[in-house]
Amino acid sequence: MNEMKPHILVVDGMALLFRSFFATAHSGQFFPNANNVPTNGVQGFARHTMSAISIFQPTHLAVCWDMGSKTFRNELFADYKAHRPAPAPELVPQFDMAREVSEALGWKSYGIPNMEADDLIGSLIKTWNGKARLTVVSGDKDLLQLLKPDVSIALTKKGYTQYEEYNADRFIEEYGITPAQFVDMKAFTGDSSDGYPGVKGIGPKTALKLIQQYGSVDGVLAAKEELAAGVRKKIEADEEMLMLSRELAEIHCELTLDDPLAHLEIPEFTEETAKRMEQQGYSLIARQGFPVSPF
Repeated sequence: MNEMKPHILVVDGMALLFRSFFATAHSGQFFPNANNVPTNGVQGFARHTMSAISIFQPTHLAVCWDMGSKTFRNELFADYKAHRPAPAPELVPQFDMAREVSEALGWKSYGIPNMEADDLIGSLIKTWNGKARLTVVSGDKDLLQLLKPDVSIALTKKGYTQYEEYNADRFIEEYGITPAQFVDMKAFTGDSSDGYPGVKGIGPKTALKLIQQYGSVDGVLAAKEELAAGVRKKIEADEEMLMLSRELAEIHCELTLDDPLAHLEIPEFTEETAKRMEQQGYSLIARQGFPVSPF
């Protein structure tokens, strides 16, 4: 019975940190602390997570982090995310601060060197599959491949409170393929934001048709002789990149993240917590968690 299962909110800490940083940085609002270190991204991340807790009403929480810009995918493909600009100097100190604040608030945090936050999210879903209901909060559509009957993905839409929420049925209806096939689709189309090309000359429409007809990259390759000459030629010219793109697109779900559920409990935000946040220069977090007067 679904309602008896624990409900784990899994937060893509990196996505919320970046989003919060850019929401205020463009107007020059960095909210420096007593040491003149910017805190806008950190405070925004924490407030966003607190809002998500009140919206989705989870029983438990896990926050996932990237640990540095290089991962095993850079070893597979040197250009992976290589074209992305370096983070703004005002954001750099906030990576460690955000993880520290997350832990100071008693939120269970996960970060493993060489792995992306996506891989931690995927591994948590695999760990708790069947034992808990999971809601993932992120801005990253790549995570849609992880949808399952008890998993929903809430993509950030506007401000702290608006989300585009996907379950497996909505995904199938909108995309015309299963969540697992999303990886095969991206193998053909590539991903310009992650910097891998897929198969040159094959766009989303052709990719979708191929996946709907043959089920997967392997299915398409096995039926190569049936394909239109032009499509076959493009695939043959880029077959190695097709296989590599599939490997880059797939979220790695094999990490061991088997902490007892009690470690993921959400502690109450007390007056004491608010005081501690205030002392550390995080007055916006203090106010959101323990408002002095109604907003």
